[in-house]
Amino acid sequence: MFKLTVCLLTYNSERLLHKVIPPLITIADEFVVIDSGSTDKTINICEGYGLTPIYNPYSMHGEQMNVAIKHSSNDWVLCVDSDEIFDEPTLSFIQTLKAGETPPPEYGWRISRYWYVLGEQTRTIYPISSPDFPVRLFNRNHALFNLRPVDDKVEGTGQTYTIPGHVRHDTFYSLHEVFSKLNSYTTRLVKYQKVRPSIARGIISAIGAFFKWYLFSGAWRQGKVGAVTGLYATLYSFLKYFKAWYQHQDNKKSVADKHTDSHTV
Repeated sequence: MFKLTVCLLTYNSERLLHKVIPPLITIADEFVVIDSGSTDKTINICEGYGLTPIYNPYSMHGEQMNVAIKHSSNDWVLCVDSDEIFDEPTLSFIQTLKAGETPPPEYGWRISRYWYVLGEQTRTIYPISSPDFPVRLFNRNHALFNLRPVDDKVEGTGQTYTIPGHVRHDTFYSLHEVFSKLNSYTTRLVKYQKVRPSIARGIISAIGAFFKWYLFSGAWRQGKVGAVTGLYATLYSFLKYFKAWYQHQDNKKSVADKHTDSHTV
């Protein structure tokens, strides 16, 4: 038997918290909430469940999760985002796991996460297929999240197992959310990761993404949701190269201006 700390990240998460928190409370021996500056009712909702969020400014998802993990009093942690809703089979498996013998510390467990876009389950969302199976339950002395700017993951576990169930990842709930995250992810990617500055490469990548993630994946069968996921993949593939190119042009202009100013002086 072992005790489990649930680590939850929040930011303006009032939309789903009443569905996210209650199931997690049933399996948590400790509950750590890290909030990155919510201005909606997130804090009040958490406090209504007896939880006191800890403020930490957001930089990257993996870094934020690691902050939550460091606040855990238990070795075993379950890391959850505020748009992930755990179902009964997932919860029952975790309860049974906790009640059994304490597993080797290098073990980890993956959740079965199904992606929802505009309220509908989707088969793909760039750059992954749905469901995906991220490691979320592990021993904090053996594993942590890496610091990739986008699509971070847990590193350090040995053998991993998949938890049966259906964790609803209710992301991209509106068109505004789609384009907001598209802009945020591509900006963060260019800021923290080296991307080749090339418009031509962006166009080629976008065309390839359209064929792969809209036509060949069968997303076109899903009507407007498929169109949104296909457009997301296409624009993501283009924007990361375009933003890198735009930044590169700004940097060249800045260097040229400094060089001109030095000659003027």
